[in-house]
Amino acid sequence: MTQLTHLVLAAVVAGTPITNAPAHSPEPVPPPPSVRTMAPVKVVATLPIYASIAQEIGGAEVEATWVADPNEDSHFVRPKPSYALQLRNADLFITTGLDLEMWVPALLDKAGNRDVLEGGRGYVTAYTGVTLLDIPVAADRSAGDVHIFGNPHLHTDPLRTLQVARNIATGLKRVAPDRSARFDAGLAGFQDRVHRRLFGNALVDLLGGPTLEQMALNGTLFNFLDTQVMEGRPLAESLGGWLGEARPLRGLRIICYHKNWTYFEDRFGVECADYVEAKPGIPPTPRHVAHLIDLMRGEGIDVLLAASYFDSGRVTTVAERGEATPVIVPMYNGARPGLDDYFDLVDLWVGSLVAASSHSLH
Repeated sequence: MTQLTHLVLAAVVAGTPITNAPAHSPEPVPPPPSVRTMAPVKVVATLPIYASIAQEIGGAEVEATWVADPNEDSHFVRPKPSYALQLRNADLFITTGLDLEMWVPALLDKAGNRDVLEGGRGYVTAYTGVTLLDIPVAADRSAGDVHIFGNPHLHTDPLRTLQVARNIATGLKRVAPDRSARFDAGLAGFQDRVHRRLFGNALVDLLGGPTLEQMALNGTLFNFLDTQVMEGRPLAESLGGWLGEARPLRGLRIICYHKNWTYFEDRFGVECADYVEAKPGIPPTPRHVAHLIDLMRGEGIDVLLAASYFDSGRVTTVAERGEATPVIVPMYNGARPGLDDYFDLVDLWVGSLVAASSHSLH
């Protein structure tokens, strides 16, 4: 165990107190009001996933709502007067902070709440501290709906989502510092859930979630697990959770509809070999569809992954013509019954992909 601990550490390296009232006080000093009797922190998020995380971190101390419908493409939300009213009374506003929600500035202008404007104490950007992918060399819109700051679909990776949760907790503590202990405890609970659901209980109990997280982020986790032996068995056999379930997917090539799975690819090792949208945000031409069909048939690529807010008929047609299985899943919690939180969502993504690709993994 000591030797194993040293190996883990090496791998990771590579990558105002309350005082009592004075005794002479003529009247006892009343205790501070319990935070449970205070009004909850009003949180408005652009996306349901951010609201769900804020609610889990804050519990009864938070009242979280969101703007974008979980079944719509968050690029194209049309601000309504009711959204501005939500923001007018908000203590905290959470947005991705990249160019996903281009409709946010107009919404903030209508709300007229200085506290939640960019730079205000109640403004939180989800992307802060996240390593971004797909950052274009040049901002050339001729290549389609290119995100000039990097791919904004952060929550498809559980570890990047954990960083989002840390940003949300920081924002909550900024607007309600008297409840910091509650928010810290809520974040710790969320972090432990992510670690255990991603790596499995056995590895988290053995090595600790933060250590595993660091190895996964610096790209050394799988090599470490594959080369270490404990009690005569490869340590990789102890990998559970989503990574354990999805391990057969590593290296699997699939077709994706849109570039909203980039961070999922990075965490789980699956590869989008091509996209139904030849250019992001632009419907495919017949010529491009013919190319995809040839690619799928010629290389045996038999899974097509798409978010459920895209045209399911088009997704199914392309998949069937390419002799592939369509995997059409929501991008956000609340999109259908049973998808109540982030963990339900990732369960669905991983389980659906494993089921659809099982016949091509043998």
